[in-house]
Amino acid sequence: MKKQVVILCVWLVGMAMPVFAAGKQPVLNLMTHDSFSVSQALLDTFQAKHGVTLKIIKGGDAGVALNQAILSKANPMADVFFGVDNTFMSRALKADIFEPYSSPLLDKIPVALQLDPGHRLLPVDFGDVCLNYDKNWFKKRNLAPPRDLADLIKPSFRGLTVVENPATSSPGLAFLLSTIGRFGPEGYLEFWKKLRENDLYMSKGWSDAYYGQFSRARGGTRPIVVSYASSPSAEVHYSETKLNDTPTAAVLADGYAFRQIEFVGILKGTTQPEIARRFVDFMLGAAFQQDIPLHMWVFPADPTVPLPQVFEKYTSKAVNPVVLSPEAIEKGREAWINDWTEVVLR
Repeated sequence: MKKQVVILCVWLVGMAMPVFAAGKQPVLNLMTHDSFSVSQALLDTFQAKHGVTLKIIKGGDAGVALNQAILSKANPMADVFFGVDNTFMSRALKADIFEPYSSPLLDKIPVALQLDPGHRLLPVDFGDVCLNYDKNWFKKRNLAPPRDLADLIKPSFRGLTVVENPATSSPGLAFLLSTIGRFGPEGYLEFWKKLRENDLYMSKGWSDAYYGQFSRARGGTRPIVVSYASSPSAEVHYSETKLNDTPTAAVLADGYAFRQIEFVGILKGTTQPEIARRFVDFMLGAAFQQDIPLHMWVFPADPTVPLPQVFEKYTSKAVNPVVLSPEAIEKGREAWINDWTEVVLR
């Protein structure tokens, strides 16, 4: 009888605890975009602390990755999704694929970045999308670099600009929104028409634009590219020779750069809800926030963390960035992209 009681107790304890195969750890699947980057040592620390294996699933550009998450909502591909930005935020929330989580670390994040009052998407970082130009290219030709979007359609700037397709690239979409902010919904298409006539080059994504077509890249010929305000500091950081100044510069005129905010959220249907919450806390924590600038080259959402010297010295924020609410973007995005496609690609 005592033996039966012992067996029953052991069985009940086993039912109350998660059961894993011998030698196996629970797996936390993180779905994100191709530009996600973080120190491996930092990820190792999280895995060791929580006894979990982190699997990172990169799904292409942010918009493409989000579409995959939406299409697989009935059978989620991951537990956590990072990389939804304010250009796709309303689409993500409308799809109802995230569960709310009010992380205690939100207290450190400025309210201006917390765009979802339901805390389904929590802000992790932000960056200003804007024009970047090759300073030496313009200096050699004694040509003044661009100071405003309107400069791009001048005859002297013919064949100089490369931008990303807003239908396939998140910085491309951010740049399209900046032109809407600059010229208005009634005037942006006329700007794009003139820009196309001025021999615009269209890339599918940021990597091809910056590392393929930009004049700072080997074989690149175009000295103006859509990138981030932090790109000049990245040029200094990754330079093989020591630089005392940036070889590129960002154009941050008032009402021109678009502030892109990136969020993390826990996907509904996760099999690891508690570990998923801890991972969100991890991303909002000081160690991860300090890791962001030199890996993803954007600003951490937590303004209290110290910035690396090269980032602080060479990266500026737009004082008056373009502001469009996620609701306004959701309402107009498809029509804006369709109209843009008609004018620029057809």
